[in-house]
Amino acid sequence: QEVEAMYKKYQADLVFLAGEEKTKRENEIVAKENEINTLRNKYFGQQGELFKRREAIMKPIQDDIYNAVKEIAAVNSYQAVVDRASATSIIFASPDIDISDQVLSRLGY
Repeated sequence: QEVEAMYKKYQADLVFLAGEEKTKRENEIVAKENEINTLRNKYFGQQGELFKRREAIMKPIQDDIYNAVKEIAAVNSYQAVVDRASATSIIFASPDIDISDQVLSRLGY
C-alpha cells in the first residue's frame, strides 16, 4: 500500500518534477519495492520463516506416517502403497485395499 501511495503521488506530481527529482522519486519507489520483495522472501519464500516452521512441525508427523505405512506394508507383504490424495491417475480403488484405518490405528488414533 505504501508503494502504491508513493506511485500515485509520483504520478500526480510528475508534471511538476524536474529530471533529477523525478529520478530520485523513481529510485525511492524501486527501493521500497525491493525492500518489500526481500521481506516477502524472508518470511514466505522457499527458504523463508514460514516454510521452515511448517517443515519443523510437519516433518516428525510425516516421518511417523511413513514408518507406520512401512510397517504395515512389511507385515502384509505389500510391494507398493499409493497415496490416493497425490495419485491423480488412479481412477478407482477398492475400499478393501485402503489401509488408512490401519495407519491411523498404528499412530494411535
